[in-house]
Amino acid sequence: MKIVKLDEIEGMTFPAGRTTRVLTGADRLPVKHFTAGYVVIQPKGRIPLHTHSNEEIYILLKGTGKMRVGSKEEIVEPISAVYIEPDAEHFLENTGNDEMIMIFVYAPAGIAEHWSEEMAGRLV
Repeated sequence: MKIVKLDEIEGMTFPAGRTTRVLTGADRLPVKHFTAGYVVIQPKGRIPLHTHSNEEIYILLKGTGKMRVGSKEEIVEPISAVYIEPDAEHFLENTGNDEMIMIFVYAPAGIAEHWSEEMAGRLV
């Protein structure tokens, strides 16, 4: 059995106001077919509008936000999950006054290209 502890995984802090901890990979949970992570989004923080070829779900555990997938935008609340089709534009914004906590899972496995684009200032 392989167990990882969130507080032992170094997070990536993004300019848009969130910290992501990837739970999967060779030195973590050794899955082969998907990537999963734990995300804390600060008040007014977000995951910027982006696309990728991965199929993905967001599982919202805490907080309230605005989620857009394609042309549809809705308010999301705790203990809900959102399906994101491959190549669909999407974003998530924390509209509350507290941290938003979510888990993402996407397949196939790998590191999302939009992360480097955001870190370089090309996504806001």
